[in-house]
Amino acid sequence: MLDALQLASKQNRSIVKSDLEIGIKEEFVKDVKKQRLPDVAINGIYSRTTSLTEFKGPFLSDRAIRHLKPEIYSLSTVIKSPIYIGGKIKNDIQIAKISTEIAAVVKEQVESDIQLDVISTYYGIYKMLKLHSIFLENISEAKTRLKEIRSFQSHGTVTKNEVIRAELLLSDRELNVMTNSNNIKIAMHNFKTLLQLPEEMEFSIDTTAINFDLKVKDPYATYYARALYNEDIRMSDKFSTIKKLELKNTRSNYYPSIYFFANYNLRFPNFMFFPPDPYLYSIGQVGIELNYNLSSLFKNTNKVHIAEKEVSLQKMNTQILKERVGDELFKNHVEYQEILDKSNVVDKALVLANENYRIVKVKYINQLVLSTEMIDADNELLLAKYNKISNRIDAMVKYYEMLHTAGALGAEFENK
Repeated sequence: MLDALQLASKQNRSIVKSDLEIGIKEEFVKDVKKQRLPDVAINGIYSRTTSLTEFKGPFLSDRAIRHLKPEIYSLSTVIKSPIYIGGKIKNDIQIAKISTEIAAVVKEQVESDIQLDVISTYYGIYKMLKLHSIFLENISEAKTRLKEIRSFQSHGTVTKNEVIRAELLLSDRELNVMTNSNNIKIAMHNFKTLLQLPEEMEFSIDTTAINFDLKVKDPYATYYARALYNEDIRMSDKFSTIKKLELKNTRSNYYPSIYFFANYNLRFPNFMFFPPDPYLYSIGQVGIELNYNLSSLFKNTNKVHIAEKEVSLQKMNTQILKERVGDELFKNHVEYQEILDKSNVVDKALVLANENYRIVKVKYINQLVLSTEMIDADNELLLAKYNKISNRIDAMVKYYEMLHTAGALGAEFENK
């Protein structure tokens, strides 16, 4: 099973997708950090102009024409860099970083979900394989019994009805084998999909490597303490931090924005004088620009109230999530204890069913009981064998479900 888990962690497409999402978030952090860099722009203009016509009298009657340089061109460079914009850049960088952390936690959760799917599918296949072997063993017994019953019928010691009942039981077992075989095929196909194995690839489950030692159960409080840091709750806490930073950004609209700016221009002709001088000239500026939007004093109020309520809502979502995780974990904890309590019962039931089958079979061979009693004993033994296997597998799966809810499933296999 460890090999299957390792293969799934490397090849499962959901995990690969999570890696890509983390990469996108990391690039987004780099992009947001570049908001600190100055904006640099270069602008060039070339144009041809007409002569300048001045109208000095009414109705465009008196006019004077001045011939100017027909060509105008300029080259300007502008630099603008934020000095203070209410802390928005710093907050945006923090939001981007936390979003990357959330993507990493999402990957952990996806890996944990895939691990649980692999475990559940693996043990489910094992259960069906064991049931298959029980059915085959039972069919072999049923065929032998049918021969005996037919032999008894030929001697007139049993009725035709008992032969028919034995034949129906054999047919029922054969149908069970067919259904179980198809279920195994479906489960194996799903397992290939989980591990991203080629469709044509053949593989088998190593049932000898499965250890059914029942895990020691820690107190519920131990699992709950770990569950408070599971993937869902950690993500919810990080979303709360993002909402707080978004609230700061909304409040920053109340503050002025301060920028450093500089520009340098080359122009022709010199329109600083009139008539323009036919010379190329240069001029530059450097300074501080301050912007303050007075309308934000009344337009931004509701936005702040909404952001505050979103912070409170996210906190409430986290508390609800903790309660839901606690309830699910408590349910898993109680169910696991129930399975553990049943283990001794099913073990004892199997011993009793074996003994009952042995006694009834001896009596049946000596024709002291009817075939119906033999069939009933056989059914009880089949059920007891299945219950024991099912109990052990259910215990293993429930234990891993409990670790999954507590956010500790990955740690269970890290040191193995």
